[in-house]
Amino acid sequence: MLVLLRRFRLEDISTVRHLPLTQPTTGTVGSMTVLDETARIAQDLIRFDTTNYGGGRSNGETEAAEYVAARLESMGLEPLMFESEPGRHSVLARVEGRDPEKAGLVVHGHLDVVPADPANWSVDPFGGEVKDGMLWGRGAVDMKNMDAMMLTSVGELLESGERPARNLLLGFLADEEAGGVLGSHWLVKNHPELFDGFGEAISEVGGYSTYIDGKRAYLLQTGEKALIWIKLIARGTAGHGSQMIKDNAVTKLAEAVAVLGRQEWPVSLTQTTTGLLRAVARILDVDPERTSPDELVLRTGTASGFIRGSLRVTTNPTLLEAGYKHNVVPDTASALIDIRCMPGEEQSVLDQVRELIGDEMEIVTMHTDIGLETEFGGPLVEQIVATLDEHDPGAPVLPYMLSGGTDNKALSLLGIKGYGFAPLRLPEEMDFPAMFHGVDERVPLDALTFGSRVLRDLLRTY
Repeated sequence: MLVLLRRFRLEDISTVRHLPLTQPTTGTVGSMTVLDETARIAQDLIRFDTTNYGGGRSNGETEAAEYVAARLESMGLEPLMFESEPGRHSVLARVEGRDPEKAGLVVHGHLDVVPADPANWSVDPFGGEVKDGMLWGRGAVDMKNMDAMMLTSVGELLESGERPARNLLLGFLADEEAGGVLGSHWLVKNHPELFDGFGEAISEVGGYSTYIDGKRAYLLQTGEKALIWIKLIARGTAGHGSQMIKDNAVTKLAEAVAVLGRQEWPVSLTQTTTGLLRAVARILDVDPERTSPDELVLRTGTASGFIRGSLRVTTNPTLLEAGYKHNVVPDTASALIDIRCMPGEEQSVLDQVRELIGDEMEIVTMHTDIGLETEFGGPLVEQIVATLDEHDPGAPVLPYMLSGGTDNKALSLLGIKGYGFAPLRLPEEMDFPAMFHGVDERVPLDALTFGSRVLRDLLRTY
């Protein structure tokens, strides 16, 4: 449903969570760090608690969406807000380019975040605190940083009287952390006409730097594994906790969960992962035929946390549910399993899961989404590589497959080719993959500035 924009005045932004904002410059004044525009916007967005718990439970994206819409309006754009369910808002805005004959580019991010337990954090996860040269908070890297870079980069172009090279569709979407059912997939299903004339897209999770043998390189995300979320249901005999009950649903479930959680799936390379391994081998000056994929990936620095999961199927148990009292054996028990596999292998993997756990266990498919693989080449990739080289000369750009997923999955249903490109130049010691859904999520302030400038120049030239 298209909804009218509630007037969220930019002068009200400083009241977000009743915390003071800094000024749009870079440096320090006394003991206070002052932030540039990208960091300020990212800080504002972090202060909106847009937690998405999954299963339809969410704090919603409404206030963050209204904030973004107000920013877009201040840039002279005409944002549209879409409400898929109460409180679940997405924002889209079209930016006219210099050459409307070119296929347009969708630049999108999501506004929701995963839960954060304040007891585990050293800072308020929704405080947007700045310390140690970094912006801290849930969403700092996943992905309110990119939302801020989108607003700043396009804002700078328009303020200077310039236009992007081609038409842009800016998207700030709901519900990505629960598969995009109420965000990107809802828009693609209910308003496909919004994407007419757009052929490519960029979003998370790529464009960030890592270090290979001491040399900085950037990873461009050109693929995503497929997603299968299943529930295992074990059934047995209910009874008193003191009895001999062999038909115990909890025991059956535990055995199945252990089998899947400990399963060592074989390496399964795709065009993307093969290309990555060859590029890493060149940098290391080793023979990729004589060096195992795992060994090569471990040499990619902190990025290995993402890349290792792209080499094989993963079947991770994520939630258990059984029973209601200490002395009662329940007759059912269930578990959620997060399966990620290579594009096109979904049914084969499900068949193997069935073989591993046996026929007695019920398997319910809760949600699926397709895998993606796009060539590491063509005009957009070439311009991304050239733009990164302008800002960080000599740093190679490598393709990689994301072990997770993004809203590019939904856009691909309309024939839109998606890439992960949220550019960040990061310090060598920073474990960037650990920031995603992790504790004390944070992003360097200078990385935000770098990313905004790279994105601005890409949109100006491509």
